Amino acid sequence: MLLTVDIGNTNIVLGVFIKEKLIEHFRISTDREKTEDEYGIMVISLLREFDINVRGFDGAVISSVVPPLTPIFEKMCEKYLNVVPLIVGPGIKTGINIKYENPREVGADRIVNAVAAYHKYKGPVIVVDFGTATTFDAISENFDYLGGAIAPGIGISAEALFQRTAKLHRIEIIKPERVIGRNTTSSIQAGVFYGYAGLVDHIVERMKEEMGAEGVKVIATGGLAPLIASETKTIDLVDSMLTLEGLRIIYEKNRQ
Repeated sequence: MLLTVDIGNTNIVLGVFIKEKLIEHFRISTDREKTEDEYGIMVISLLREFDINVRGFDGAVISSVVPPLTPIFEKMCEKYLNVVPLIVGPGIKTGINIKYENPREVGADRIVNAVAAYHKYKGPVIVVDFGTATTFDAISENFDYLGGAIAPGIGISAEALFQRTAKLHRIEIIKPERVIGRNTTSSIQAGVFYGYAGLVDHIVERMKEEMGAEGVKVIATGGLAPLIASETKTIDLVDSMLTLEGLRIIYEKNRQ
């Protein structure tokens, strides 16, 4: 079995693979203060809840955008699962040609998504990842990572509105029936949801123009992808497990 770990700023997503099949996945909150033992107890409990043998892992692979948690999970894997994890970063084989001015600046999660999208859907392809930040990544038909765009995530946008205004309150992010809200809550929901859908469509359309390629596929992933994608015109499909699949592919490339 293989354990895949995607450490994000808000959530940590773990997947368990047997060969190419994802048999289970979990989502836990990111907490920079937790130790390897605290995370170990949590992960072991989740695995046992689904009758997964905690001593049955052959390997693990970690992608992280929270540097302090990378060694924590590395130690956790060694101590509780008896495997030394592969850490996605500089020097790891991915097969992708990174065209960024400084390749080391590209987040590990963006490269993992790019690898997964190309292997599953071929290129040219654009990946939209709805995380704490929303990232847009362009991959050419020749497996070149061309670059992309980063926007504040929809959750950050809504929270900033609450924190910086005296009379507006926190809202649940949902798709309202109308753009013209008739109370404060529905007005905020309309502005956040429909405004964000428009942001996604505009950025994707501009990226397609700059790529200058025919038949560009647009894949969405991340927690809020199904909700936002339902209103956009440019997203072709949602693949919620894209990052975990990318981690598995990268692990296989580096297995030897």
